[in-house]
Amino acid sequence: MKLLGAMMQIKRPRFYSDSNNSVPSEKSPPVSIPADISGEMLDLDEDDDLEVFSKGTSLTDGNSLNPSTQTSPASMINQYKFQEEEEDADAKDLFVTVDNPESHVTAIETYITYRVVTKTTRSEFDSSEFEVRRRYQDFLWLRGRLEEAHPTLIIHPLPEKFVMKGMVERFNEDFIENRRRALHRFLNRIAEHPIFSSGDDFKIFLTAAPGELISHKKQGAGFLSRMGETVRAVAASVRGVRNRPDEFTEMLEYSEAFSQKISALHKVTQRISKEQREYLEELKECGPTLALWSSCEEALAEPLRCMADSLDRCCQETEEQLKHINDELIPDLHEYVLCTDTLKAVLRRRDNIQADLEAKAEALASKKTERESIRDELEKLEDRQEWANNALRSDWTRWKKIMRTDLQSAFIDTADNNVKYYEKCLAIWESFLHSQRAEAEGNKNVDYS
Repeated sequence: MKLLGAMMQIKRPRFYSDSNNSVPSEKSPPVSIPADISGEMLDLDEDDDLEVFSKGTSLTDGNSLNPSTQTSPASMINQYKFQEEEEDADAKDLFVTVDNPESHVTAIETYITYRVVTKTTRSEFDSSEFEVRRRYQDFLWLRGRLEEAHPTLIIHPLPEKFVMKGMVERFNEDFIENRRRALHRFLNRIAEHPIFSSGDDFKIFLTAAPGELISHKKQGAGFLSRMGETVRAVAASVRGVRNRPDEFTEMLEYSEAFSQKISALHKVTQRISKEQREYLEELKECGPTLALWSSCEEALAEPLRCMADSLDRCCQETEEQLKHINDELIPDLHEYVLCTDTLKAVLRRRDNIQADLEAKAEALASKKTERESIRDELEKLEDRQEWANNALRSDWTRWKKIMRTDLQSAFIDTADNNVKYYEKCLAIWESFLHSQRAEAEGNKNVDYS
């Protein structure tokens, strides 16, 4: 039986959250992180906890799909309809905050955990507030389970694993803060999603005690099962699809074009940041030079000191502008650079599902025996294909709207920051000009006779 008639009949409110609006926890004070704990760490290969953003977070890159989710009319993808209109902010009933990082040094490893605070009014939760600690491996597990259950839904990217060991100080404050922001954003994206936020895995991630979470993680597919899915995915990729629908070909072309544009913008912005940093370092040398000069040039002492002060104030404003670029704009762009990999992976998994369906249809046409069993499998694959297409079609529209809103907001914030920066610098130099012109006019009226 087809799922088309059952797809997306029941509406569920769409929730939005912003990292700045998340409800904070007041339970425990922040735990300070030493600026450099490298002397306390073992030299270990800790790929599971060293990351900035993640491009590949699952062994399954193909057909992995929860059978109960893909074909059952009770599947969440059939129960909830993606909404294109924004709901009133008052409808939001799930707030998640990632904060308070803590370092842990044991005899065998060094890692960071983060506090995850959840406040909710949803009836499926046993309490209105939860507080747990999670490490990167746990976030990675959550994303993998979501991908396994919903292979053609677009999952927000995780911070990628840190691989350039020795090049950057591990676990310094900037690295930890960047990671925390990325993980916070990841969880809030999941909380905003009408399908992901209603799953058992997400609920367990937010509420389970460490022992309970470990036990639940062991219930997933084993290594051999995951490897089998990977092999089947590779085989489907090799076969390819013969008749991909035009709309999904257009999605793939859009993903390629978007990837090129956002990657180019990201690289240019990084280059601007580097040049701005170099400019700032040069600018910082001017003030002390002018101040030193003023001590031995009595006639120019006052303008030199004013010039040095103006340059120092401009340095402070330039540092603030550079901080916005590095802390806000570049991470926003990098996030969508990684999203392009997610989009391509989702489209590839959809193609793999179609390739399975086409292969089974060929088998049915060529075999005279076992036709009944093959026909049953074919019907299931047809349902699976229909489920995958509808899921991707709806989530694609949702993702594009969120992407455009995010990037527009990032560009507006950057423009506003630049206007304020130049206005402040303009005010500094106008003040300098006013003082110097007044002094010059006074000098003209001095009688040197």
